[in-house]
Amino acid sequence: MQDLVEELTGLLESKNMKLAVAESCTGGLLSTTLTHRPGASKIFDCGFVTYSNESKIKSLGIPAQFIETHGAVSAEVAELMARNLIEKSDADLTVSITGIAGPDGGTPSKPVGLVFFGYALKGGSSGSLSQNFPGKRNEIQTQAVVTALKHLITVLQKSESSSV
Repeated sequence: MQDLVEELTGLLESKNMKLAVAESCTGGLLSTTLTHRPGASKIFDCGFVTYSNESKIKSLGIPAQFIETHGAVSAEVAELMARNLIEKSDADLTVSITGIAGPDGGTPSKPVGLVFFGYALKGGSSGSLSQNFPGKRNEIQTQAVVTALKHLITVLQKSESSSV
């Protein structure tokens, strides 16, 4: 995982960009992973742990009706978390993670291990993706962090051919 942090850090530094994160089911694990690296302040602006729906509403400005309509664990909420974080931070790139780490809380349509990721580039694109992870709670959380790091690297690499 540290190799991914190094690669992401190098890309962010080369573009003079800062990252902000909004985490739910990972409970701050991505922020912790990023800030374990000395010099993280060059690339890391802030992290929000918005575990409850109320904190998503209050801290990230997600409308309650939006959560009621789509569910807190959804592509729509993940993308809006990332887009709203761009406005609430000094970051150039944001990522959000929302999911069901278990062992409880899953349903047939949203099983334990389902995680949604959102991203947004300042003045640019935004999007989301989802992944189903096997394993216990801590394994799901770790896999989610690894996926977020890989996705951020991909977003930055793709942006190299655009005007970011």
